[in-house]
Amino acid sequence: MELIDVVGIGADGWDGVPLRLRDLVTGADVLLGGERHLALVPPIDAQERLPWPRPLREALPGLIETLHGRRVVALASGDPLVSGIGTTLLGLLGPDRVRIHPAVSSVALARGVLGWPAETTTVVSVVGREVALLARELAPGHRVLVLSSDEHTPDAVAALLVERGYGASVLHVLGDLGAPEQSHRTTTAQAWQGPAPRLHVLALDLVGPPLAGWSSGLPDDLYEHDGQLSKRDVRASALARLAPSPGGLLWDVGAGAGSVGIEWMRAHPTCRTIAIEGNPERAARIARNAAALGVPGLRVVEGRAPEALTGLTAPDAVFVGGGATVPGVLAACRAALRPGGRLVVHGVTLETEQVLARSYAEHGGELTRLAVETAAPVGTFTGWTPARAVTQWAWRKQG
Repeated sequence: MELIDVVGIGADGWDGVPLRLRDLVTGADVLLGGERHLALVPPIDAQERLPWPRPLREALPGLIETLHGRRVVALASGDPLVSGIGTTLLGLLGPDRVRIHPAVSSVALARGVLGWPAETTTVVSVVGREVALLARELAPGHRVLVLSSDEHTPDAVAALLVERGYGASVLHVLGDLGAPEQSHRTTTAQAWQGPAPRLHVLALDLVGPPLAGWSSGLPDDLYEHDGQLSKRDVRASALARLAPSPGGLLWDVGAGAGSVGIEWMRAHPTCRTIAIEGNPERAARIARNAAALGVPGLRVVEGRAPEALTGLTAPDAVFVGGGATVPGVLAACRAALRPGGRLVVHGVTLETEQVLARSYAEHGGELTRLAVETAAPVGTFTGWTPARAVTQWAWRKQG
């Protein structure tokens, strides 16, 4: 099989498909799609129709292999590249074997109904994902389009908004966009009561208090922790040197409360983190902190470095917040980094300082001592209370 054509179909069904694409669909030897999509196309003699296998990602490669040498068309909702099967097929086969024919996306239709310009709106997909992703987007006056998983999504979204103080946010439930039975229901998060149409887009006009921003160095009290937390000022310094960028992967080694890895992921929706933590209670706490701050996709590996690093995807950056004195940890991190990757290590003990001083002498980089003092009451006066100084070694891999 040389090529799969992926044809988008709107909620108006077969009648809305352009003639040139109808010919493509009816001329296929094999038609792939969800059962709803397949039912929209009139019967074609000798055409084989196959619903998507389940589980999709695991079973799809095997199905594709069986179709070699046949003309294949896949059906999708609207724009196949908006949380659609087009993205999955491109990831599996590459752009040379997949051709996309989009219809108007549900996102474009929703913006048209509401009059929301693209540049003023964020799109978040919770199709097969946790609604906790929305926590990253919560800001007063912000507009968000949510690609819903099913008719229960508004219930979960409304509950999250009310919990975070955004109960007054306006919810637009836009059902069956583009179809004759298109619907538009407007309410607030705190007043929401189902049901919702199974096919819908949820639009949020957010009303609530300012919460956590996207800059590094969030307030310490936003994290659940047992004292093993990189404090906000040294955390901001570490992230400035780790330099998160779109698509980047961070290893957060000895992650504690997970704050560095969480803020790495909050920097951009495509940033990824693997947090390595040997303490089971802390590992569970990292996952809770990640969900609370809108990055539920953070991966937690329960184990101790360097053994727990074996087999992990090569990182673009590594932060070592604990365990730098364990033999082999820093060497394993340096070796694993991609070319141009960044390593930042913090230490508060003399023993760790000695390790970092030797690393600096052998490998170069940047060695910094961070001392932070905060104002606090001293009797009836105010004085400076110093925090424990942190030694920071930052290093970039050449290549």
